[in-house]
Amino acid sequence: MRIAVLSSGGKDSSAAWWWAMCRGWDVVAVVTVDIEDGDSHMFQVPSTQWVKKQAELAQVPWINVAASGTVDDEIHSLEGALSKLNIDAIVSGALRSDFQKQRLECMCHRLDLHSFAPLWHQTPIEHLRGMIASGFEIMITSVSCEGLDHTWLGSVLTKPSLDILEQLSTRYRFNVDGEGGEYETFVVGGPIWNRSLNVSGREQYSASRGVFLIHSVD
Repeated sequence: MRIAVLSSGGKDSSAAWWWAMCRGWDVVAVVTVDIEDGDSHMFQVPSTQWVKKQAELAQVPWINVAASGTVDDEIHSLEGALSKLNIDAIVSGALRSDFQKQRLECMCHRLDLHSFAPLWHQTPIEHLRGMIASGFEIMITSVSCEGLDHTWLGSVLTKPSLDILEQLSTRYRFNVDGEGGEYETFVVGGPIWNRSLNVSGREQYSASRGVFLIHSVD
């Protein structure tokens, strides 16, 4: 099976990438949708340019797909890029967004490709525990909900800090896996790669959001 992984560099797409590798599939490319204007209903926005470094470390070609923040343009641009690849399927980190999953499936139907979402409806806390147990180093790159302050920015989740995150999610009623946009991540190490990435950056705040701006990745 020749596949392309849709990756934002975050935890969910990294877990999906690892799932495909464990099945022995040939990862032909890692594909990132680069939102050039504003936010997206489909894809993660912060830090996606650094997926290039993840792909280089895994020795897999990286394809950066420029798109605006509209769903139609995102899908159109992604479809155009995928149509040029010799692949059988795509693998994505879709968790619970029917909106995202259905649009990817419709696109794949037009391209005569399979669409795999191996994390679909996984139990949130078990998903995170499994990733940490497997050696994934999940850095938090943005926070945007009550209960998550600036101290989380740039931190890498561990078993103890995940326990704290779970407690906060119960207290403040947010999704422990960040599926509602409560936080975003960038994976700096894990079983996909033979070493961890060295990341440097700085914190930036607005009235409702904190972001860890990554300046360099080696």
